[in-house]
Amino acid sequence: MMKIKKAVIAVAGSGTRLLPATKTMPKEMLPIVDKPVIQLVVEELVAAGIQDIILVTKWDKKTLEDHFDHSWALEDELARAGKKEKLKAIKKISEMANFVYVRQKGPYGNGTPVLAAASLVDDEPFMYVWGDDLVKSKIPFAKQMVDDYNKTGHLMIGVQEVALDEVERYGIVSVKDHKTMQIKDIIEKPSMENTPSRLADFGRMILNQDIIDILKKTRLGKGGELWIVDAIRSYIKAGGKFYAKEIKDGQWLTTGDPLNLLKTNLEYAWDRKELRDFLKDYLKNK
Repeated sequence: MMKIKKAVIAVAGSGTRLLPATKTMPKEMLPIVDKPVIQLVVEELVAAGIQDIILVTKWDKKTLEDHFDHSWALEDELARAGKKEKLKAIKKISEMANFVYVRQKGPYGNGTPVLAAASLVDDEPFMYVWGDDLVKSKIPFAKQMVDDYNKTGHLMIGVQEVALDEVERYGIVSVKDHKTMQIKDIIEKPSMENTPSRLADFGRMILNQDIIDILKKTRLGKGGELWIVDAIRSYIKAGGKFYAKEIKDGQWLTTGDPLNLLKTNLEYAWDRKELRDFLKDYLKNK
């Protein structure tokens, strides 16, 4: 069984819910305290042993690409100023992994980035990740998933319970039993009346060539878009085994709209003592 060394990150979205902040800035580059969202995603993947990171982008994501490149002028400035810790942190960003950039082509939908990167993950298991979803956990969630895959060989998708009035926003999973977490069915954005559960999938999954092959034949689904959930569902209906993975000691945090971006910033700020003490006083006074 091949070990997972590659990850595909979908970062071609426009971030319209965060306009005007995202007019010229990719939503994945918005800060969570003092790190952009995408850097936190990459750090999680690197902690899981991922070596090659393929970012599926579009024309207006150049600042994101530049973030993972060396910034020679800045590094020289920090070296001259004797700011060794900041210099070390900046250099580390470009040295965390091998970065590859692919432009997205094809229909709208979260299945399209997988096809864009298909030739780069040929016949290998890989992680597929949304560039604006974070998981805050004691053990990086990507590592939890990779460790599980290395033991079982299971394809899987991260899940977390959401409120009933939120199921229409996500792919929703039903499982055969809560011990094995083998998926019985997965439906893209069901209605509250027809949802099989409240287990929402989010941007962490382990896929392989079988899913790519099915995705190539998958018809456009809801909204005329190509959905990865539809390919996974076809795989399951054909007899393939696919599993749901819940987060241990942590939570999924999305950043794609103003309220959730703010909540995520507060969650990360609370982990830092120098910020937490300030926040306590500030919010108390408010």
